Amino acid sequence: MRIINFKRLALAILAVPTLMASVLSMAGSEQPASKPNILFIMVDDMGYADLGVTGSRSKNTVYLDQLANDGVLLTNGYANSAICSPSRTALLSGKYQYRFPVGLEEPLGPGAPADIGLPYETPTLASEFKKRGYETILIGKWHLGDPPIHGPLQHGYDHFLGIPKGASDYFRHRVDLSGRAPIDGLYKDNKSVQKKGYLTDIFADEAVEFIENTSSKKPFMMSLHFNAPHWPWEGPFDEAVSKSLTDIFHRDGGSIATYQEMMARMDSGVGRILAALKEKGLEDNTIVVFTSDNGAERYSDTWPYTGNKGELLEGGIRTPIIIRWPGHIEANTVSTQVMISMDFLPTLVAATGTPVDEKEYDGVNLLGVLTGQAHNLERTLFWRFNAGDQAALRQGDWKFFRADGKEWLFNLRENPRERAQLKDKYPDKFQQLKDAWEAWNSEMLAYPENGYSDRLKDTLP
Repeated sequence: MRIINFKRLALAILAVPTLMASVLSMAGSEQPASKPNILFIMVDDMGYADLGVTGSRSKNTVYLDQLANDGVLLTNGYANSAICSPSRTALLSGKYQYRFPVGLEEPLGPGAPADIGLPYETPTLASEFKKRGYETILIGKWHLGDPPIHGPLQHGYDHFLGIPKGASDYFRHRVDLSGRAPIDGLYKDNKSVQKKGYLTDIFADEAVEFIENTSSKKPFMMSLHFNAPHWPWEGPFDEAVSKSLTDIFHRDGGSIATYQEMMARMDSGVGRILAALKEKGLEDNTIVVFTSDNGAERYSDTWPYTGNKGELLEGGIRTPIIIRWPGHIEANTVSTQVMISMDFLPTLVAATGTPVDEKEYDGVNLLGVLTGQAHNLERTLFWRFNAGDQAALRQGDWKFFRADGKEWLFNLRENPRERAQLKDKYPDKFQQLKDAWEAWNSEMLAYPENGYSDRLKDTLP
């Protein structure tokens, strides 16, 4: 089978948006005979070009590249934010994160209120599937509140094994390396647990074990949120680095080689999970999704984009999206459809045959586009980021961007590296997009006066 190469992807990015292949379509709008399982894989701080299919030079994402070859790769995928917990708020709620205090970056850092989280009455990705008879599981990083007040079980998940906080040492499984924090380390459901091993392996093992022991009587929706390749920079054989680490941010460590080891270990875990699905006979009736919670960190690759985590340039928010659904999404295809984190809730729930009411969500159901029943939808997407007073809007090929008091207009099709300033050449377009952003922003929550962004400055390297 042919793996999509980066040259082809570059052409796709620059092309007029269109779905680049026909697909095996579903039978009309009828409910599927058997509701599909969902395996939603999200990694942490991965750069756009860290996969082989998006241009990585390391060639160590064998299983993820194959997953793309077996499904569709969306080259215009986005995270809802340039850092993690706001993107996770949007993913869980299907709405712009700025509608909730928990989605204002970074409220879950030092000094955060103990009871911060999504309002309990807010429908979530997990609760919507649970309502439809699914068993719901979260494995990995949560970062949306502390159990048992605002843990995964309080927001629609039946089971949880992972880390409640935003980071963790891969061997000690803690963010507070002194071990004194009351809510820290690994949790199973609402209680702290102890396990030995490399965290990426622990999460992959848990997913494999669930799949091997699952019953076909009830479909499952599994959120598998690896913390890899987030800092600290520890490969699977770097336990000595863990033992000597005193700063969880690991500002003085890491390398491209270590980062690639972390990516490769995560990829091999995905390979074991996909093999378990096949062995169990669940491969054909499982939708597998892969994405990242935001853009690149220190050792990531973002080519052809610029910018990193914490920035609303493309490198901070653009992320590959891979979706495989045998018999419904044609293999070995590339789509230029624009898709963002909050779209996953309405899109994936629609695959059960009982869609959500889209008027209740900011995300859009793109299932018809993905399965070839509809043409690409043009989107207008909005971002803001308190650090640096950043703002961004994408509409078609155009992007409005603001940072540190300066404003730009870019054409992403002609200049994906965001270097050609078009504000003066197209003043009407610039003003139109700026006005649209201001109108949207007026509907969102204001940032708190005590300055979440001040705390954010202490958490970003």
